[in-house]
Amino acid sequence: NYNFDIKGKKVAVIGSAASAAQVIPAIVDEVKELNVFQRTPHWVVHRPDKIFSKFQRKLLNIRWIYYLVRYYTYLSLETRVIAFKYSDFLLKIFAQKKAVKHIKKSFKHRGDLIKKVTPDYTIGCKRIILSNTLYPAFAKKNTNLYTRDEQIAEITETGIITTKGTQIDLDLIVYATGYDATDGVISYPIIGRNNIDSKSFWSEFPRAYLGTTMPNFPNLFLITGPNTGIGHTSAVFIIEAQLHYILNSINAVEKNNAQAIEVTENAEAKYTSFIHSEMEKTVWKRGNCNSWYQSKSGHVIAMFPGFSFTYLKMAKKIKMKDHNLMK
Repeated sequence: NYNFDIKGKKVAVIGSAASAAQVIPAIVDEVKELNVFQRTPHWVVHRPDKIFSKFQRKLLNIRWIYYLVRYYTYLSLETRVIAFKYSDFLLKIFAQKKAVKHIKKSFKHRGDLIKKVTPDYTIGCKRIILSNTLYPAFAKKNTNLYTRDEQIAEITETGIITTKGTQIDLDLIVYATGYDATDGVISYPIIGRNNIDSKSFWSEFPRAYLGTTMPNFPNLFLITGPNTGIGHTSAVFIIEAQLHYILNSINAVEKNNAQAIEVTENAEAKYTSFIHSEMEKTVWKRGNCNSWYQSKSGHVIAMFPGFSFTYLKMAKKIKMKDHNLMK
């Protein structure tokens, strides 16, 4: 309700992760009292925002300099996969150490909050939050941070009663509890051949060849489907790679005067097995946490377990032996 005036009100925010990191700093200075209910702390790192000078902007108008900066940025981000997939040591040295330093610097006058906001799992296992404003909001005098030790027992007409019996009077409750990014990838039924529906095909866990196509669903292409999420670089790169595969599929249909194209069951099963085998090497599986990257099956569904250029290589050239064309 955007007409609700939060100024001077007593507010509770349920959640402390990526959604809450946007809400909390935006309202903390307007409300009288802010009560944050955190189930699990997240690793938060400094957001490296940079304002380009006029001279730098002029340089970026020079094509070769622009591309040099672009490829340098891409490759520097791509190297993160080495840590995410192969080395907890690198994660802790180059990322977690900085995150711990960020905590200590942000709460040097509020030592009582350091333990509350420090995660007990390897950085990267859950989504890393980039924020320069969340911790300062936690440290403000009008903010109360409730952890797993004191959670919500009951919501009443006037506020919240905690598990320790604390009565918190409220004017507003904000739900910043995220979204279903795995089991709810498609929120509506899709019917394929032989009356097979997407929900039953995904009854164990969501799956798709290249995260894009499924057997028994001819001419169906998913953008940002299962295991196409990317934790280290731009999602647009993966989407563009998917479009290579989709356009090549359409061209194959037209070239062969067919009506439809469909991935084979064996190809999808082989690809899915490869994805989850590779996933076992990543911090998303071995980082000692539960995250929204995982489906109820325990499989990590949201992320692609490798370099983005590896995905591009697989998607750019269609393997016709993995597909059936229908006349």
